[in-house]
Amino acid sequence: MIVFAPVRRQAATGSLPPSAKFVLAVLAGSGQLTQKALIEQTALPSRTVRYALGRLRDDHLIVERLNLMDARQRLYTAAGPEA
Repeated sequence: MIVFAPVRRQAATGSLPPSAKFVLAVLAGSGQLTQKALIEQTALPSRTVRYALGRLRDDHLIVERLNLMDARQRLYTAAGPEA
């Protein structure tokens, strides 16, 4: 049921550090971003962004894709409500 999806996401983000919640909020509002773009938009240290992305990926709250324009980079997107 789609009605319960926001409750599941809220419960999943409850144990995340504030920096990971911030990165998730930026991704939700911006669509696809690279790690470098996230660092620039959030003004967080690169290590903090890497840690936040790892936590979010482990909790299945973001989707990581290969950047077809530059295979050295990854694109990150907030997962849909069904995640």
